[in-house]
Amino acid sequence: MATLTTAADGADRAIVRRAVARLRDRLPELAGRLVGEILSGEGGDRPSGPREDLWEVCHTGLDHGFAAILDPGRGRADLEWAEELGRRRAEQGLPLDRLLRSYRLAGCVFWDALVEAVTEDDPAQVPALVRQATRTWQTIDQQSSTAAAAYHRTEYDLLRRSEERVNAVVDALLEGRGDGGLVATACSVLGLAPSGRYAVVMLRQDEPLERATGRPADSVAAGGMRFIWRVRADVQVAVVDLGEADLDDLVDALRPHVRAYAGVSAVVDGLADLGAARWMAELALRTCRPPEPDVARIDRRLPDALLASQPALADRLHAQVLGPLARLDAATREVLLSTLTAWLECDGSAARAASRLYCHHNTVLNRLRRIEKLTGRLLSRPRDLVEVVLALSAHRLTDDRQ
Repeated sequence: MATLTTAADGADRAIVRRAVARLRDRLPELAGRLVGEILSGEGGDRPSGPREDLWEVCHTGLDHGFAAILDPGRGRADLEWAEELGRRRAEQGLPLDRLLRSYRLAGCVFWDALVEAVTEDDPAQVPALVRQATRTWQTIDQQSSTAAAAYHRTEYDLLRRSEERVNAVVDALLEGRGDGGLVATACSVLGLAPSGRYAVVMLRQDEPLERATGRPADSVAAGGMRFIWRVRADVQVAVVDLGEADLDDLVDALRPHVRAYAGVSAVVDGLADLGAARWMAELALRTCRPPEPDVARIDRRLPDALLASQPALADRLHAQVLGPLARLDAATREVLLSTLTAWLECDGSAARAASRLYCHHNTVLNRLRRIEKLTGRLLSRPRDLVEVVLALSAHRLTDDRQ
């Protein structure tokens, strides 16, 4: 029985091959028919690039399909062509569904022509053709699947190269290499104006900003602000095109998503100034303190940012002014520093500081006098007060670094 089945299958294939051999003489006509079928279902928005080579593509694809049937021992040139076509259509930006539709239509044109050829030769052989239908459509499915796989690989590669170029341009801007050539490239690649209202945001990488975008250049926040993100080793950095928004709008957009710390630069006037903006955002980030999430604007943290920019001088100021407190036990030192912090945050009001610290206002005054004695600075003297305030900030920054 198996021998009879194999013999019948071989006879059926021979019928198909004879019909395909006759169809090869009609290849230009069939290619034209396929072009008509493809164009009949597509509107005027079809890319002009693929239209120009459509007949040649149809002719080549059908020819490779015929060759796979007539001489299967010579390999699968039809699959090699499908891979090439998938890659080409991805590069041309043709939607994948149109590519797959063209394969379905090619199958229909080929099958209709095959039925015509067999019927003209001997109608009694049509049942043999029907028995080969499954193999024929499996072959067409192989071709379309190969084209789709190549299309997806090429699409991914194009996207990766595009993102790599975006990342390279953003890195150069953030590093301060904003010369005329780079600015012109950035305008083209990022779609940004050379002059405008820009800021830089920097977030700790261990607490990434939640954003619903797969590509860095696509994120848009409230108020029409556009974020172009760059992930680095330990932080995420964003170039922000503010549009008409101000820094308060930017902070409001960021705050609900920040789980740790964010630094925000001042507004700069163009792409060439983004290197300075990145530096300001980094300094602002370094002024953030635990335990609560914090969004730090450089223009609201200038004294702390100044100290953060000069850590050696900050350490010297801290040691010179608050060094005597280091001789106290840790608990006493913390009480004095907490009292000083509360008094400063309460605008020098001992009564308000006492309420915050749950103690008598005379206790606050006694602690402040002890600080004055230890440091040799009078909190009523402006110059001394400035030194104490800066030294306290330096103390906090030192703790953060440790």
